[in-house]
Amino acid sequence: MLPTKTDVLVVGAGPTGLATALTLARRGVDVTLLDQTDRPPTTSRAAVVHAYTLEVLDRIGAATPLVAQGVRAPRFTVRDHDRVLMAVPFHRLPTRFPYALLVSQSVTEAALTEQLSGLGVTVRRPCRLTGVTPTGDGVLAQVDDEQLRARFVVGADGMRSTVRRIAGIGFAGRTGEESFVLADVRVHSDLPRDEAALFLARSGPLIWAPLPDGVVRLVAAVPQAAAEPGLADLQALLDERGPARRPDRVTEVLWASRFRVHHRVADTYRAGPLLLAGDAAHVHSPAGGQGMNLGICDAVALGTALADVLADGSATGLDGYTARQRPMAEDVLRFAAGLTRLATLPPAGRPVRDVLLRLAGAVPPLRQRITLRLSGLSHRSASAE
Repeated sequence: MLPTKTDVLVVGAGPTGLATALTLARRGVDVTLLDQTDRPPTTSRAAVVHAYTLEVLDRIGAATPLVAQGVRAPRFTVRDHDRVLMAVPFHRLPTRFPYALLVSQSVTEAALTEQLSGLGVTVRRPCRLTGVTPTGDGVLAQVDDEQLRARFVVGADGMRSTVRRIAGIGFAGRTGEESFVLADVRVHSDLPRDEAALFLARSGPLIWAPLPDGVVRLVAAVPQAAAEPGLADLQALLDERGPARRPDRVTEVLWASRFRVHHRVADTYRAGPLLLAGDAAHVHSPAGGQGMNLGICDAVALGTALADVLADGSATGLDGYTARQRPMAEDVLRFAAGLTRLATLPPAGRPVRDVLLRLAGAVPPLRQRITLRLSGLSHRSASAE
C-alpha cells in the first residue's frame, strides 16, 4: 500500500526520478517514488556519464559507487575508418573526474537505487498515476485505486509523460526524422577498450563505445532500421563504417533495438505543484551522449530547489528551476542536432568537414572548448547562478 501523504511524489524511476528522490531523501524530505513497470529494465540504453554529471552525482553521494563499476575513457576520437580526425582529451579537464564514464544505464539505475535503499526509500511498482486534483496545499494524486496527498509532483516519466499531459504543458518540436540502430555486442577488435569513437562514414555515423565486461555499444544512424537488428546487420555496419585495415568482427549480439529521434522541449518545466525533469521535459538526438546526463542534472537541481522550498515554506523559488534548466536543454538540443548534421553531411561536403575537424583538433583553445562542451563542464557556471 502507498502512504496517504508525502511531501514530494516522484513519478518514474529511471535515472532522473531516482536522482531526484535521492537528492530529496538526503535533505530529509519525505519522498515517494513510483514506476509503472513491475521491475527495473536490464538493458543498457544510455551508456555514458560525463564529467559534469559525475560532479553533480557527487553532491548526493552517488558518484563514487558508480565510478567503481564503469570504464573510464580519458579521450574520445572522431574517425574516418582508420584515420583519427580529432581527439578530444578528457584527461586534461579541470575536474575530479577527468574522463567519460562508460557504463550501462541499468548499472547507473542500480547504483542510485542502492543509495536510496540505504536511506529507507524504495521504488513502489507497478504503480500508475492516473489523475491529479489540486488542493489548498498541493494535490490529491490518484495512483491506480489509491489516493495520495502530496505537496509537489515531479514528472520524471519519460517522453510520453503522464504528469506533463495532466499539467497541460506543451511539448513542441520535431518527431521521428532520424532512424537509429542501438546494440550491445561482443567483438574482436583492435580499437582501444578505454576510448569511445565516432566514425564518420559516407552512409552515416557510427558510435563505438566500450562497456565493462568486454561489451561494446554500437549506435548508428540508418535510413530505415530493422525491427530486430541481428548480427549480420551490425557486422555490415561495422564493415561499412568502422576500421578498415583490421576490421572488427561481431561474435555475439547481447541486445539490439531501434529508435527514432525526437527533438522536443517542454514549454515550461512547472505548472503550479507539478514539475518536469529529464525526458519528460526534453528529448533529442543521442549525438554526444547528453540526454541522460542532462536529466540527472535536472534531477539534482530540482530536488535541491524543492528541499529549499519545503524548508522555507515559499514555492516562488521553483520558478528559478525552469529559468536555469530549460535554456540548458535548448543548448543541448542545438548541440546534439549540430553533431547529427555534421555526422550525416552529404558526400560533397565531407572532405571539407574532415579538414575542419582536423584543424579544430590541432588548435588547443578550440579543442578545449569542444572538450568542455562534450563533458558538460561548460554548464558548470550556468547551473551555479
